[in-house]
Amino acid sequence: MNFLPIRVSTLRGDVPIDFNAYIKINDRYILYLRQGDSFEGPRLKRLREKKLKKMFIIPDEEANYRTYLSRNISMAFDPLSGKPLEVRCEIVQGIKESAAEAVFENPESPEHYQKAKEDSERFAQFLAAEARAAGIILQIENIDRSIAHHGVTVATLATAAAQKIGKFDKRAIQILVLASLLHDIEHFHSAIEIARPLAQFSEDEMKYYRSHPAEGARKLQALKHMDTQVVKIIAQHEEYIDGGGFPNGLKESQMEPLAIYVAAANALDRMVAFEGVPRAEAAKKYMINALGRYPLEIMKTMTEILPK
Repeated sequence: MNFLPIRVSTLRGDVPIDFNAYIKINDRYILYLRQGDSFEGPRLKRLREKKLKKMFIIPDEEANYRTYLSRNISMAFDPLSGKPLEVRCEIVQGIKESAAEAVFENPESPEHYQKAKEDSERFAQFLAAEARAAGIILQIENIDRSIAHHGVTVATLATAAAQKIGKFDKRAIQILVLASLLHDIEHFHSAIEIARPLAQFSEDEMKYYRSHPAEGARKLQALKHMDTQVVKIIAQHEEYIDGGGFPNGLKESQMEPLAIYVAAANALDRMVAFEGVPRAEAAKKYMINALGRYPLEIMKTMTEILPK
């Protein structure tokens, strides 16, 4: 029997599924959840803790899965759906994480990129319309220390801050969401365990880490469907405005303005997601350690958005 992969990030805990969901163990496909059951309780959390990215369905049930996805997406973005904002935010976070994973796995696909771009506009509109949404999304724990989840968190921080400061138009905000989502695309293919404190990196690992913005951008710049501005932001997301960042030691006047927001958000979430800093302590530590690396207005705005 043939099986089709589906992304765990697209699944919800509170809604019965319209298909049978399988997991793959070695070369065997094991039925994990039957049609009509839900992932309530610890089931979904357990899958994410095991860093399981994909489950499987049989081809005959692909239409059922698409219907399930479409129904969840429509409900998430509908303020009149009657669902709590917390539930809607969980779905939106999953949608964005899935979009990032799709581009990470196949950046050569114009369809995956265009879908992520369209979703980015919708995501920005959602954050602008729902004042509490950014804070709720940022409270969703990155259980498996996922690079895609990190991208969604950076997109949330950067976008909410940019909307609050108010210097960019809607198209720029869309690019900001998309570039934030994809900024660590090079890490997705790395053999190095990225999701840990930098102090634990060896000399060779740090050499790789310092090259990842340029390498990620280099691999994307030849793809015609990629926005030049997105590639530029990816290349600059580890730069500091004082010239002390990498890979090129750019100063603020040399940086793409949107890249500054991505860089600032990336540094803040790395503390929480990968460096082990408790969220309650992150804002204070960020303001001390990163002072001078990013504009003070952006830093303060992001720490105000970050849930305590």
